Amino acid sequence: MTLHFYIARKFTLYLLGILGIFGAIMALIGMVEELRDFDLGQIGVGGALHLALLKVPGDLYTILPMVTVMATVALFLALARSSELVVARASGRSAMRSLVAPVAVALVYGVIAVAIFNPIIAATSREYDSVSSGYKGQEASLLSVSSEGLWLRQGSISGQTVIRAARADARATRFYDVTFLAFDAEGNPAWRIEAEEARLRPQGWDIRNAKRWSFGDGIDNPEARAVVSPQLVLPSDLTLARIRDSFARPAEVAIWDLPTFISGLERAGFSALPQRVWFQMELAMPAVMVAMVLLGAAFTMRHVRFGRTGTMVMMALGLGLGLFFLRNFAQVLGENGQIPVALAAWSPPIAGILLSLGLLLHLEDG
Repeated sequence: MTLHFYIARKFTLYLLGILGIFGAIMALIGMVEELRDFDLGQIGVGGALHLALLKVPGDLYTILPMVTVMATVALFLALARSSELVVARASGRSAMRSLVAPVAVALVYGVIAVAIFNPIIAATSREYDSVSSGYKGQEASLLSVSSEGLWLRQGSISGQTVIRAARADARATRFYDVTFLAFDAEGNPAWRIEAEEARLRPQGWDIRNAKRWSFGDGIDNPEARAVVSPQLVLPSDLTLARIRDSFARPAEVAIWDLPTFISGLERAGFSALPQRVWFQMELAMPAVMVAMVLLGAAFTMRHVRFGRTGTMVMMALGLGLGLFFLRNFAQVLGENGQIPVALAAWSPPIAGILLSLGLLLHLEDG
C-alpha cells in the first residue's frame, strides 16, 4: 500500500506540473492573440490577460488526455532511471500491480474533472464569450431555450423586440405559437403580436394569422383597437446563421444541466445530437484518462538499459496523440449522425484500453 501511495503521489506531481507548464504557455499565447484581435483602444494588457485566463481552463481541459499520457511517460521514465521498478519487480511485485496506483489516480481525477471542473469551465467559457462580445459591442446571445419555449431578441434604433415561440422546426426558420413584444427606446411597451406561425425570411418575419395590440399614450383599451390580420411582414435583422450561432455550445453547459438542456431543445423541436454526443463524451472522460495511462505505461515500463528509450517515448506519445484525434474524429461522426452516440463516445477509450492491455500482457508476460 505504501508503494501505491508513493507512485500515486509522483504521478499527481507530474500531472500538475505539466498542467501548470501548459497553462502558463497558453496564458501568454492567449494574451498575445487577444491583443491582436482587438484594437489597443478597446482592450489593454489587463483586459487581454483577463480574457486569456478565462479561456485557459477550457483549453487545458481539452488537452487533459494528452497531459495524462505525458505525465505517465515522465513517471515511468523516472522510476526506470532510478531502478525503482527493478526493485519492485525483484520483490515479487508484477508490472501490472505497479499500474494500479496510476490507473486509480487517473480514474479518480477523470471523475473529478467531469463532476467539478466541467461546470467551472462551462462558467468561464460563458464569461469569456460575454466579456469578448462586450469589447466588440455585440450581443453575447440572441436565443435561449427554457421550459416555456424559445426566446429570441432583435434590436433596432427604435428599440428592442422580444420573441417567444412554443416550438420551432429543426432548421429554426418556422416558429409556432409566437408572441412578439416590442419596446421603444425608453424601454416602454410599444406593441404586441400573437400569431399561430412565423417564418423567418430574408425580408423579415412572415407572420400568419396574427393579432396585434398597440400600447402607448392615449390608448386606454388596447383590446378595443386590436387588429387581426391573416398575414403580416415584420422587418428583422435576424438570419438563420445568427440564430444558430446563438445556441450555447455544449462545452458552455455544465454537465449537470445538460440533460435538462437537451430535453428543452428536443421539446422545442431542435436536434440535440451534438449535446447528446458531448454528454456521453464527458461521461467517458475517466475511461479516456485510464487508456492514456495504460498506453504510456506500455512503452515506458522497461529499464533504460534496454535502449531505444527515445523511440519508445515517441511511440507512446504518438499512440496517445492518435487516440486523442480518433476521439475527436468519432465525436464529429457522432454529431453528424453517421455513427451512434454511444459508439462515438465509448469506442475510442475502450479500444485504447484493450490495445494497451494487450501490449502490456505481451511485453511483460510474453
